[in-house]
Amino acid sequence: MQIQDSVFIITGGASGLGAATARMLAGQGGKVVLADVQAEAGQQLAAELKGVFVRCDVTSEADGKSVIDAALAQGTLRGIVNCAGVAPAAKTVGKDGPHALDLFQKVVMINLVGTFNMARLAADAMSKNAALDTGERGVIINTASVAAFDGQIGQVAYASSKAAVAGLTLPMARDLSRNAIRVMTIAPGIFETPMLMGMPQEVRDALGAMVPFPPRLGRPDEYALLAKAIIENPMLNGETIRLDGAIRMQPK
Repeated sequence: MQIQDSVFIITGGASGLGAATARMLAGQGGKVVLADVQAEAGQQLAAELKGVFVRCDVTSEADGKSVIDAALAQGTLRGIVNCAGVAPAAKTVGKDGPHALDLFQKVVMINLVGTFNMARLAADAMSKNAALDTGERGVIINTASVAAFDGQIGQVAYASSKAAVAGLTLPMARDLSRNAIRVMTIAPGIFETPMLMGMPQEVRDALGAMVPFPPRLGRPDEYALLAKAIIENPMLNGETIRLDGAIRMQPK
């Protein structure tokens, strides 16, 4: 699959992993549609990349359809990269009692239901594409986390939502095989996201030192490099790839 002249949707595209992916795609000649709730940052990046920004709550069907419509107006939609997500911390039972149910539901809604919502809508649109020479019509890249496998104390909501994203990868790939649409998931380790970059330098250094090699935080453009490889390699399908420098997270 060629990135040049193809249209790609990036959820959570206004910052972090999503913004780096959008920059990579635009740099390769792709047309980007940024879907995010961060309107100001999203509009600025879309203008920089000559792309389109759509304010989108990924859990909303109406918002999701608006994003698809905006993408189809730009040309042939060939892919979606789902980076939108939240990562609050709370224990199952903490000092103030049990984990707030509404917080757990919010995390699952955004990280899992939002991912599925945008993937299903994009898949429906891409299934109508003419097949490329490779036979494929499109590609879906979702974002899990190493927390899906090594969830730490306080990550019960986040880890379970990301484990579910990893879990839907193979069945969704099998579902969409008849539509010639591939489905892959990236599970990043500790990356330089806006949340982490707001921490003190000594905390970031300590987190980076936990990574066997390279002993540092991952960079968003390294996520984008893997996304590029997935888009361009037609045999990558139905799998979750850890992108983590060989880290295995400790309980805390």
